[in-house]
Amino acid sequence: MKKLFPIFLLGAGVVFLIVTFVVISGKDKNGQGVEIEEKIADIPLEQRPFTSLTPSEDGHWLKLRIEEPQKVTGAKSLDYEILYKVADGRVQGVPGTVSFKGEKIIERDILLGSESSGKFRYDEGVREGTLTLRFRNEKGKLVGKLSTDFHLQVEDEILTSLDKEFSYKLDKAVKKVFFVTMKTFGVPGKFEGIFSKGPYGVFSSSKGKVAGKVEKIDSVYWWSGSEWRMLEEGNASDVGVFVGTSDITE
Repeated sequence: MKKLFPIFLLGAGVVFLIVTFVVISGKDKNGQGVEIEEKIADIPLEQRPFTSLTPSEDGHWLKLRIEEPQKVTGAKSLDYEILYKVADGRVQGVPGTVSFKGEKIIERDILLGSESSGKFRYDEGVREGTLTLRFRNEKGKLVGKLSTDFHLQVEDEILTSLDKEFSYKLDKAVKKVFFVTMKTFGVPGKFEGIFSKGPYGVFSSSKGKVAGKVEKIDSVYWWSGSEWRMLEEGNASDVGVFVGTSDITE
């Protein structure tokens, strides 16, 4: 037994060193825990998939749409996560994982609530949240991460981004129409220029056009669905994607 005791001490010492190394590796200079994913390189703008959140007519669902997610170098799958605040301040989350199978567009219907045995419970008072996409390679290793805040509004005349850098003033009030305002990860189509602000997206539950005026951004361009158009004095015939720029090549 005495002969085995030194071996036991040696084994315990090795385990202690391994645990200590793991703990230290997971802390920053101040000794606080940090996620390894925070150290990954930024995804270049040209690789960021254009992503939108469109509210349903009753405001209980958000349609998540991700265009060309495979543009991210090395990505074979992605994890999405939507966190949102309910009326009493609690934070709820909706996670999901998608493996790329050659599709250019990924869509998911996100329930702001819960479902059990075909019965739905909707969270009331949802007004803001965060969307995060984490891209992984074929081995599951994180290769990129994107995150943005979104603002869900109804019965408001002025639609605003949560960073207060963008607003869209409706030409006339609309009832029972939900809007999501968010800074988007990428842009639809090809934009030949340098952003000074944005891109920002305003997505609506309305089946018709919702005209308005972009505020807080000069030299505003709007995606018409087929091309980028410069807006006169910020006036737009409909919601959509907007960018501010000081330099563009026609």
